[in-house]
Amino acid sequence: MDARRTLDILDLTLLDHAASESDLDELCRLANLHRPASVCVFSQHVPYISERLDGVAISAVAGGFPVGSNDPAQVAAAIREAVDAGADEIDCVLEPSGDVPGRAEQAMLIAMREASAERVLKVIIETPLLDERAMRACSRLVLASGADFVKTCTGKRGGCSDEAARILAFEAMRHGVTMGSEVGVKLSGGIGNLGDVERLVGIVNSEDSSIQGPDRLRIGASSLLNELV
Repeated sequence: MDARRTLDILDLTLLDHAASESDLDELCRLANLHRPASVCVFSQHVPYISERLDGVAISAVAGGFPVGSNDPAQVAAAIREAVDAGADEIDCVLEPSGDVPGRAEQAMLIAMREASAERVLKVIIETPLLDERAMRACSRLVLASGADFVKTCTGKRGGCSDEAARILAFEAMRHGVTMGSEVGVKLSGGIGNLGDVERLVGIVNSEDSSIQGPDRLRIGASSLLNELV
């Protein structure tokens, strides 16, 4: 993949609760100049950057990060706050409660989907904490709930593995075949260079060649832009 195609699917990320106005100004400058798919920040920073971005979408991380909340009402309130502040997209952690997802995860996903309304919803399943069976079960539950993207991980408890990319891509393809709707995959966690992107995107496309472009595929990274430009 060339730099431009990678920028088109990049969620340029700055997840630092202590980020200064200078840090956020620089993030917005880079985003306005290089036009990534979105800028991904904590909800508290959405109002500030929304006044400084020129047509670049805002992804807000809401409801606990890297450890997700176990309270659906709390998560829903955090998402609604982010939406009211101007977020175009929502990233949320689905914190695993056992070996396979159950009623707790289902209730959380319903709350996420309802609170995010028409916004793009990307659900993080923390693949480094899951075995293959749990990865597949979580992906299926996430996509069945109406989420737009299933996302590998936060990167704080392990990185994006080749296996996780393959499994999530297959499950997105499977969902499309069985449900007739196109869903997306977001790869994140330790992706720092174009070689990582090319390898992981190649794995995704080997499972489903239609998972391309920002509506179906995203890369979450904070340092990747330095190499691209």
